[in-house]
Amino acid sequence: MSTRSVSSQKRLQKELLVLLKTPFVDPDILLRPSVATSLLSWTALLKGPCDSPYKGGVYQLDITCPSDYPLSPPSMKFVTKIFHPNVAFLTGEICLDILKNQWSPAWSLTSSCRAVLSLLTDPNDDSPLNCDAGNMVRAKDWEAHDSVARMYVVENAMVLRWPEEGEGMEKEKEKEKEKEEKQSKGGKGRKVAPAPAA
Repeated sequence: MSTRSVSSQKRLQKELLVLLKTPFVDPDILLRPSVATSLLSWTALLKGPCDSPYKGGVYQLDITCPSDYPLSPPSMKFVTKIFHPNVAFLTGEICLDILKNQWSPAWSLTSSCRAVLSLLTDPNDDSPLNCDAGNMVRAKDWEAHDSVARMYVVENAMVLRWPEEGEGMEKEKEKEKEKEEKQSKGGKGRKVAPAPAA
């Protein structure tokens, strides 16, 4: 494993520990590793902002971290279909400066998700990935934009249910506790054979 990959794993482990200790600190973002075997692949659930046509929707994002994260930004894309100028409708690709040339290692996965939520309330019509939505925003035709966006909220973003506080966290907390116990014993989780019966 390269030095960059090791520092990436350490950073992501640190971010995961923060999330496990305060899982619902941000009521609009739920962020977890996608698979138990890698911290480079994450899934996020975002609540549609109340002051937007996306209100009431729950949006799933796939997040892939490069091996040199946090020096390079994660790749984020919507899995849930969304009508937004800065999101490609077919692929879910997101056009956001902090995920490209304005990235800084000071950003975390949580703060990146927060930036995506901000984009939902403040679209950038200068760089649309969805030209139809971009043209509506450029023309200041908010009624048309919001009604189409709302239609897709009802059709696609009201399928997922937002988990209750603590739901699904027990297994993750147990795994983290077991890992801490192994580390405190100084071993790498080696099993000791039981003593023979007398």
